[in-house]
Amino acid sequence: MAQLSLNFVPDARRALREMRRVVRPGGVVAAAVWDFCGGLVYQRLFWDTAAGLDPQAGMARDRLFASPLALPDGLPELWREAGLRGIERGSITIRMEYADFADYWEPLLGGQGPVGAYVASLSPDRRRVIEERVRLSYLSGAPDGPRSMTATAWAVRGTVP
Repeated sequence: MAQLSLNFVPDARRALREMRRVVRPGGVVAAAVWDFCGGLVYQRLFWDTAAGLDPQAGMARDRLFASPLALPDGLPELWREAGLRGIERGSITIRMEYADFADYWEPLLGGQGPVGAYVASLSPDRRRVIEERVRLSYLSGAPDGPRSMTATAWAVRGTVP
């Protein structure tokens, strides 16, 4: 099982071949990856806002959202190419709960993942501008406070012949 990691592996095909190699015949190989384009609301809010201010954010968003594994048939196609059988695709949705904007924003400052890497690359002035605009998007005209956003991952499983 590769949970929320394959789209960050430099060679997902190679990783899947290794997963298949170590699983006995009849065993299951499964994975899930974030649906960056349509199912990861907290990141969509960030990337679309930042892309309106910075072409670099737009390019990073487009690379991430257009990645084959981020598309609905990306994982099943990879599983077919690897010769797995009985392939099933589904989705898993969770809720991301935030107490307020600070609870949403502060984890992005840690440098993890594509959003964190982008935020860490910004000058302090540019970061403040993007933070303020993302804050306005988060608030959407309401007072600061709790927000609940869905996060969906594509999931796939297949059997080793």
